Amino acid sequence: MRTLARRSRGAGPLALVAALLGLLMLLSAPTASAAGGLSDAAAAMKKGQVYVAPAMTSRFSESQAEALSKKIDKADKPIFVAVIPDKAFGKATLQDLRTLVGIDGVYAVWHDGTLDAGGDRGAMGAGQPQRIAGAAARSNGGDIDATLNSFVDQAAPQTKGTGVNHSTSIAWVVIPVVLLALAGAGVFFLFRRAKQRKEAQARAELDQLRRVVDEDITAFGVELERLDFNPAAADADDSQRTDYSRALDSYDTSKRLMDEAKRPEDVKQVTEAIEEGRFSLATLAARREKRPLPERRPPCFMDPRHGPSVKDVDWAPAGGSARSVPVCQADADRMAAGLDPAIRTVDTEQGPQPYWNAGPAYAPYAGGYYSGFGGGGLLPGLLVGTMLGSMMSTPAYAAAPMMGGGYQDQYEGGDFTGADFNASDFGGGDFGGGGDFGGGGDFGGGDW
Repeated sequence: MRTLARRSRGAGPLALVAALLGLLMLLSAPTASAAGGLSDAAAAMKKGQVYVAPAMTSRFSESQAEALSKKIDKADKPIFVAVIPDKAFGKATLQDLRTLVGIDGVYAVWHDGTLDAGGDRGAMGAGQPQRIAGAAARSNGGDIDATLNSFVDQAAPQTKGTGVNHSTSIAWVVIPVVLLALAGAGVFFLFRRAKQRKEAQARAELDQLRRVVDEDITAFGVELERLDFNPAAADADDSQRTDYSRALDSYDTSKRLMDEAKRPEDVKQVTEAIEEGRFSLATLAARREKRPLPERRPPCFMDPRHGPSVKDVDWAPAGGSARSVPVCQADADRMAAGLDPAIRTVDTEQGPQPYWNAGPAYAPYAGGYYSGFGGGGLLPGLLVGTMLGSMMSTPAYAAAPMMGGGYQDQYEGGDFTGADFNASDFGGGDFGGGGDFGGGGDFGGGDW
């Protein structure tokens, strides 16, 4: 009996926490609402993150809305979608919905054949939701279901934070109840879980980067072996030995730094060392072959493993506009012959992707390679319109790149912030442009 009593008292707080969380899950179960009015739209988006006005159910069915809601819920991202007829809410704007929902996230509204989008900077880089909306709208010819699914598919991997069913916004709503019921124990438990989740995400991103960077280090080591340079050879001079020593030091440094890496941002120092070593190898090769010493140029944009670039060429990805990018001689020859360049791809949940579209974890990877070439300005310019380019162009990245500073430490996507958000992130005006062919989400001026 003594043992049973002890267990009963110990299980009481845990049972209460479980009951509260279960109630919250029931209250926040994802649904796709077809009620009417701005307040109904906001209430629906708080629960299932998808709202369809009654007048639009003939064009976007309940089953389509439910499927989209489940997709967003499965992605566990703070993405909110509304489908309304033109002028359904009078002068209501994205800002109005954002204010009433009160959660940091990415918001999209379909109306009158256009898709408008905006987002809090804690959830996605400035201007990025509009660009994704523009691409989705132009690619699907007015098909609401295809356009919204395309938007969510592209936005989900690039959105920070968690969906309403798991976000910390729920925790903030129930904190007073937990404090009263558990005398602070529940608060500690919830915060610890949030910290553990962020730490687990950082570990997963580092593991993902480790595989890719290890491949780069191995490729660098192969180049060192292939060089077959003997510092003691009669034809070796001091300059060659210095180049070789620098390359070896860079190789050893890159391996050591990767072994010591604790966070994704630590990878930046590793790729900096690899870039330095590859340039030393290129200089050594030129000395041995009695060629002019190479110019210090950025790595090949297509694949930094190719070594220093030799020229800039105009190149455009599929569906994008051309821009000048640095490439190695081999890629320059391929492109001159009408062939595709050898692009560095990495594994993602969406399959192999170019490193610049593989997620924010690759910002330190790319940033290290280009840090010696005005990495704060050169690389974002090359990556305009891509996932990394949008993130690197934000003020927070420029002020504290990959160091955890800026707005990310204050609010992340999915946090409850009420009406405290930057309205300029949502276009600052009424509907009209996010996904339209001539509006704010239209690519131009060198965007992808």
